[in-house]
Amino acid sequence: MKNVLITGGSRGIGRACVEKFAREGYTVSFIYNNSTAAAEELSALTGALAIRADISDPKQAKTAVDQAFSAMGGIDILINNAGISLIKLFTDTTDEDYYNIMNTNFGGTFFVTREAAKPMISRHFGRIVNIGSMWGKTGASCEVAYSASKSAIEGFTKALAKELAPSGITVNCIEPGVINTEMNSELDEAALKELCEETPVGKIGEAADLADFIYMIATEKSGFLTGQIIGFDGGFAI
Repeated sequence: MKNVLITGGSRGIGRACVEKFAREGYTVSFIYNNSTAAAEELSALTGALAIRADISDPKQAKTAVDQAFSAMGGIDILINNAGISLIKLFTDTTDEDYYNIMNTNFGGTFFVTREAAKPMISRHFGRIVNIGSMWGKTGASCEVAYSASKSAIEGFTKALAKELAPSGITVNCIEPGVINTEMNSELDEAALKELCEETPVGKIGEAADLADFIYMIATEKSGFLTGQIIGFDGGFAI
């Protein structure tokens, strides 16, 4: 049985991943920061271990990974999903805004992966899936800091894939388009309608469908797929 650690697991895409892997019989741990009630409810529903940590802090990230490793007896799959958004004019973006979004979206991915990769290297097996964004590829007006944080994950994925491949570890990045999650709930109806019209398939994505795709590329059979940046955006970023 494989052991899975998912960051940002209490809501949205992360929650869908927790539910998917739990249904498939995997042992699951997930990290969350603020949504305690949602995390406790999900843990009770799936049997997954909920670990509270602010992974923008490298010390908390290490403690969380160590806790998951100890509870499950190992980490075979890591899904770096935790992230925050920021819609703001570039010239109004404060230093605090910058450090908060970069340290959470990219820093959290970096810090958690650094710790989780160590036992994977020792066992000569691992699957790492990073969740980026189509805005990391195309850029988004009024989301400069967010786009930059997600673009950094592209370079991180490619470089780490080369470094870890000899150790039997794959590293890939999925860049979702507009997905029906709480993060996008702040968009008004007109904005969502416009995004749907700009998406070739004519609709926004569902978190459960994305979780199914993540599961597919995180299994043992996907050992030849690494260093890839894969769009899951309904054709938006073509």
